[in-house]
Amino acid sequence: MIHKPFKRRYFIQSAALFSAGLAGSFAFPNRTRASDDYIDAVVIGSGFGGAIAALRLGQAGINTLILERGKRWPITPNQNTFATFDKPDGRAAWLSAKSVFNDPIDVYTGVFETLEEKGIIVVNGAGWGGGSLAYNAITYKPKREIFYKVFDYSVVDYDELDSIYYPRVQKMLKASPIPQDVLATTYYGKTRFFMENANKAGLPSFLLDLAVDWDVIRQEINGSKTPSVINGQCWWGVNSGAKNSLDRNYLPQAENTGKVNVLTLHLVTDIAKIPGQENYRVFCNEINESGELIRKKTFTCRYLFIAAGSVATSKLLVKAKAKNSLPQLNNFVGKDWGTNGDNITIRSGLASLTGNGGTAGAVIEQLDGPTPIVVESLELGNNPDGIQSCLGLGIPHSKGNFTYDLSTDSVNLEWPGSADDRIVKKTELLFANLDKSLNTFGKQPRHQTQEGMMMISRSQNNTAVSENNAAAITGHPLGGCVMGKACDPFGRVYGYPRLYVVDGALIPGSTACTNPSFTIAALAERCMDKIIAEDING
Repeated sequence: MIHKPFKRRYFIQSAALFSAGLAGSFAFPNRTRASDDYIDAVVIGSGFGGAIAALRLGQAGINTLILERGKRWPITPNQNTFATFDKPDGRAAWLSAKSVFNDPIDVYTGVFETLEEKGIIVVNGAGWGGGSLAYNAITYKPKREIFYKVFDYSVVDYDELDSIYYPRVQKMLKASPIPQDVLATTYYGKTRFFMENANKAGLPSFLLDLAVDWDVIRQEINGSKTPSVINGQCWWGVNSGAKNSLDRNYLPQAENTGKVNVLTLHLVTDIAKIPGQENYRVFCNEINESGELIRKKTFTCRYLFIAAGSVATSKLLVKAKAKNSLPQLNNFVGKDWGTNGDNITIRSGLASLTGNGGTAGAVIEQLDGPTPIVVESLELGNNPDGIQSCLGLGIPHSKGNFTYDLSTDSVNLEWPGSADDRIVKKTELLFANLDKSLNTFGKQPRHQTQEGMMMISRSQNNTAVSENNAAAITGHPLGGCVMGKACDPFGRVYGYPRLYVVDGALIPGSTACTNPSFTIAALAERCMDKIIAEDING
């Protein structure tokens, strides 16, 4: 049974922010161009896959250009780089006139994008650092026993990832669990409660590894840094600088090689193989911070790495195939896209429960049986006392596809709708056990679980919410150019030498009950080792 003890509008707003964890439909560009600069390698996007590709290319001595649609977000001495939940402005959204709370804001190249597709809403990070600007910094490795429920043995070796690539990424991101002195503060009361509640219910739990600087968080606690992570301010950026986002590690190291150049506010619209040549051409729009076109540009390269996020990467490839710019792409391109089994539970009636400290907390795993799930404590910055938010992950059976629409010259993502009730039912049973174990002295704890990040339909004024005609939303988009199908096990796109995919598009809809960023990064490191050794240095 789903309980509704508090306003549904609060549930919608809270659930929307869970998505924070990358461009929309593309029109074919005017091919008149002022320049056609050549560079050895072009990397599209600066998220996990793009940042890793750029660093490894730079270290290999390859002249490389990163094209990033968003802007840089340096932490300022005043610690006011990002918008906050209580003071939203254009920095909170990518070229949108409203925030996820429907607050009116100025249109700006902010950090949080919402894509309204057919049957699904996808949210992404945008900016120098991609999704790492907006994610919860959770660095969570899949368990061996369920890894191959998602990945094919012939495509990925878990032991190789476990021994080489996961440790490499974890070391770079400096990910570790909440230290005991931090956990003991009032700011992390909800994390402590989650673990105590799990223990009472006989459900083992453990703290998640988080890519944050705990010394900076200690400064937040003692008042020498602006409160950010300790107040659940994470999804629009962390003003204290506590998050180890990619602009703090992989990306500056890439630039420091002296071989990697960067163009921000450059939105890639199309890619093509140059007829009669071995090179590729990349079409992009240079924009200003209001999203207005400054000029169209093209770049020619020998090596092209696509890392724009699963939706944008898939759209670029599907459109290129449909427009005969990359006609040799196979029919698996644009297929096998999924939501990582996202679901959200909002718990209420938890008397005197306080502390929204983040960027996340602990996790309960139930990996047995045909429907493995996990549930994470993941507090929102605007959660009132007595409310706890939890993110659930599973292995979805539903798959979405990308299709080209000739009438609009655009690519659409089509999601078949809810087909994974088994994940929700098992998650609800877990929370029923948690609720039952509590001694609340007459106050009944309740929970509401929904598949996807939220279910929402908007009226004309964008404020009304109803049960019907609802669309799911996810912040964990995966698939569209799956390894072993659309490309080889190392991201080499079938049919096109020196064309690579190195982001979440490689993954078939799920990272086996974990947050995807860690596995995306590990796979990107693995791809780049092989590509550098065999395609570039070989």
